[in-house]
Amino acid sequence: MLKLPNSIVLAMSAVFGALVGVANIANAGSMVKIDGSSTVYPITEAVAEDFQNAKKGAVRVTVGISGTGGGFKKFCRGETDIVNASRPILQKEMDDCKKAGVQYVEMPVAFDALTVVVNPRNNWSKAITVAELKKIWEPAAQGNITRWSQVNPAWPDEPLKLYGAGADSGTFDYFTEAIVGKAKSSRGDFTASEDDNVLVQGVASDKNALGFFGFAYYVENQKKVKAVPVDGGKGPVNPSAKTVEDGSYAPLSRPIFIYVNIKSAERPEVRQFVEFYMKNAPDLVKEVKFFPLPVQAYAINIQHLDNKKVGTVFGGRSEVGLRIEELLKREASL
Repeated sequence: MLKLPNSIVLAMSAVFGALVGVANIANAGSMVKIDGSSTVYPITEAVAEDFQNAKKGAVRVTVGISGTGGGFKKFCRGETDIVNASRPILQKEMDDCKKAGVQYVEMPVAFDALTVVVNPRNNWSKAITVAELKKIWEPAAQGNITRWSQVNPAWPDEPLKLYGAGADSGTFDYFTEAIVGKAKSSRGDFTASEDDNVLVQGVASDKNALGFFGFAYYVENQKKVKAVPVDGGKGPVNPSAKTVEDGSYAPLSRPIFIYVNIKSAERPEVRQFVEFYMKNAPDLVKEVKFFPLPVQAYAINIQHLDNKKVGTVFGGRSEVGLRIEELLKREASL
């Protein structure tokens, strides 16, 4: 075997190391950074997995779970390319993005049925009204409504253990606005988490528990938790594709979104990821147990990206009870 002088070996090692360094820098640049809602996470994570497989490792996609509010904080500081959001961007977040020079395209990706759940051993709450949910969750309930019988005298005199989304969660914002009447208005003595899996485990382990989270987490854990039909005034309704599409699962049906930094979208890997997302969303949304939008909605999202139609159609406010056709009409007119 030919033995090279040490000087040549060292030189070759240096060159090889430099080439590896260049390759690593290139690979580090081919990254799409995403953070935000744990509700939207299963959709975006499924898209990211398929996209990375299609790219054979040439692009890395990271998807974090810091809640919608936490996600917007990072996004409006320019730290991420895309934010997952289970509610529209709020005025303060719009102001923060504007100050930092971050412009964005709003893209609805699915509808969700925010699901109220109990432990499978709960054999008394066959349905629950919006009024009863408000009685449980409003700020005045803290320290006062602590037993099931205080909500409904037909229910047992057992302790009421509550699990819900954390304060940085868009799910928390939407639920409190829909049920209590004001976003973030809630009792504070409950187990809170931005990670829906923590909430699932909490309800699953306590016979007297009640909680709420996105529909996909309920479907994936039907052996651990049980959905409670919600009566919004027209009788109890179960969350399902049909009741979300026809608007009867009210007021807990809601659109969910991604927001794309328009400057990030100039990078090929981000642009390609968003295009891949919109092309494959109808199938992947259904695969992870959410409710896809009509195909034209995803085409509108790409048109908005092409035409750099930045901003939001919600005016900095979250809205309760928005139906799919109303959302599409509004987004199309942006």
